Amino acid sequence: MSGVWIFDKKGVAHLIKNPTRESFELKQPTHPGTGTATAPGARPRVLVYLPENEMIGSYEELEKRLIEIGWTRFNNPMKSDLLQFHKSDDSAHLISLPKSFTNFNSHNMYDIVVKNPSVFEVRDVKVCDHLI
Repeated sequence: MSGVWIFDKKGVAHLIKNPTRESFELKQPTHPGTGTATAPGARPRVLVYLPENEMIGSYEELEKRLIEIGWTRFNNPMKSDLLQFHKSDDSAHLISLPKSFTNFNSHNMYDIVVKNPSVFEVRDVKVCDHLI
């Protein structure tokens, strides 16, 4: 595999194939709550609630949907910089999100999808333009 491996702020390594200077610059999302695309040609992502085929555009919408499917808001005083949800008291499933929706990114979206695969999906913004 040729390219450049970079580490993000969380210490996760990513391979950038055919890197350019723009590959390493942080792009501002075009819509609040869309994931940032840093690789050339990559598109921002959005989280879609499948039963209604609607884009999640705020934490209020996301919390409403998560509560509908059995998640509960988890208030952790040790993690006041995070918004957290858990499935139940006897479950290890936890969703941790940045406090500000403007920092909600594709990593957070995929965490939600992995824990709720039949309810949420991540899509390219271009594909979801009709939902916005």
